[in-house]
Amino acid sequence: MPHRTLFNGSWFRRLRVASLWAVLGLLTACATQIGTDPTSGAAAFQVQNRLLLTPANGGRHVTTAELQPGDIILSATNGITSMGIRLLTVSPVSHAALYLGSDDIAEAVGSGESTIVAFRHPGVRAEHADTMRSFAQSQAGKKYNMVGIVLQAPFTLQRQYCELPLVPGLVRDACIRGLAAIQLGVARNDRFFCSQFVLAAYQEAKLPLTTADPLLVSPADLLHMREGDVPSVRIEQALHYVGHLKSGPVATDVELASFTAR
Repeated sequence: MPHRTLFNGSWFRRLRVASLWAVLGLLTACATQIGTDPTSGAAAFQVQNRLLLTPANGGRHVTTAELQPGDIILSATNGITSMGIRLLTVSPVSHAALYLGSDDIAEAVGSGESTIVAFRHPGVRAEHADTMRSFAQSQAGKKYNMVGIVLQAPFTLQRQYCELPLVPGLVRDACIRGLAAIQLGVARNDRFFCSQFVLAAYQEAKLPLTTADPLLVSPADLLHMREGDVPSVRIEQALHYVGHLKSGPVATDVELASFTAR
């Protein structure tokens, strides 16, 4: 009888360890695709890049003077909420905003924001930016999509099955969209969270970044829409890296003065 108890305890410990490794494995799952080597033009196997290009590893610092209306701003803070989102999505960013022009993008106010990086859709013209600005103004004062945020946590975990290595892009895209239709379908589409707002603004300007529902797109998904990366869902246009307005754990907070749909 003691031997049986010992066996059962050992079995449960092994099950817990296996479950932990399974969760960690899912969280570190990386989408892959067969792309083209930019130098040789030959076919190349690509793995989703979950690291952020920074001025320390080949990126560059920029100022608000170098931004253009319609630029997408991704950021992260040192707060618990930001850390939780970054851990869940295995990403260096946790928030998204849309730059609307007039240098209204960043203002130092305290301690918190540690990373702010800008990306650009190369097709944005003045009329697109005007439409995005009007859309942002029409959304001012509306409530934040809290239901969408709550539903994102289980969806983010389960969608990792769709993003396991070697899963073909079309299968991955269909898997994520199908899972989103089931898990996120109850969320309201007349309220927005940060990345959802950015996608909706681009759709309003008739310049969609993806045909996927904005509700399923996180700041991490926007990051993977950059050139040279492997997007989780099919995209209409890769985003160009503009530069960092801020990088690294600096003891200064940055308040995004552009509309962020908070």
